[in-house]
Amino acid sequence: MFEKVLINDDHDAILSSIAQVLTKSNVESIDRSQYCDEAYLKIKRAEFDHMKYDLLITDLSFKRDHRNVDLDSGEELIEKLRREFPNMPIIVYSMKDQLQKVRQLFNSYNINGYVCKDRKGSRELEEAIKTVFQGECYLSPQVSKALSPRTDLEIEDYDIKLLKLLSKGFSQDEISKDMKTSRISPSSLSSIEKRLNKLRIQFKANNAIHLVATAKDLGLI
Repeated sequence: MFEKVLINDDHDAILSSIAQVLTKSNVESIDRSQYCDEAYLKIKRAEFDHMKYDLLITDLSFKRDHRNVDLDSGEELIEKLRREFPNMPIIVYSMKDQLQKVRQLFNSYNINGYVCKDRKGSRELEEAIKTVFQGECYLSPQVSKALSPRTDLEIEDYDIKLLKLLSKGFSQDEISKDMKTSRISPSSLSSIEKRLNKLRIQFKANNAIHLVATAKDLGLI
């Protein structure tokens, strides 16, 4: 079983609940953090001290407070960790159950497990820990279709990129320039305009602001 685990969640009750699951699973060393920046620094420090963590369990959503942070979400933390610690086992424990978001986390960041916080969350988390320890991936039943073939209603990673840039206030011209700089294709202004129009129709959005709001409601960005 994993020997040293870091839990990252901003709710004390959730941290305690996860710690109980880990204790039940015979994990000897359990550390906690309530901010993604704090979790990142703990992982970096543990690596420096040659006492690295065997597993990270993290939420995706964290409420802002008076602190200035570099990493606003669990997704940003995972993205950064994957660049520096590509083989570190990561289990997401979240209220979000959108298939597109789960698919993106597996495909883009190679997470090892996704457990939904609900009435059976603790039981599923215990199963997920055992499954990931054995080198396999785990998904809660309600999001198990996330890795199945796409449906017509789902969108591509390219579309997610477009929506993220749009949510940051980028104009279509600025999106085109960013795509070209990132060497993402298609990057022409006309292609981006057509793609955004298609997304507005697909999500029945009246304008760009409505489109971004809908995408956020669905957990896509």
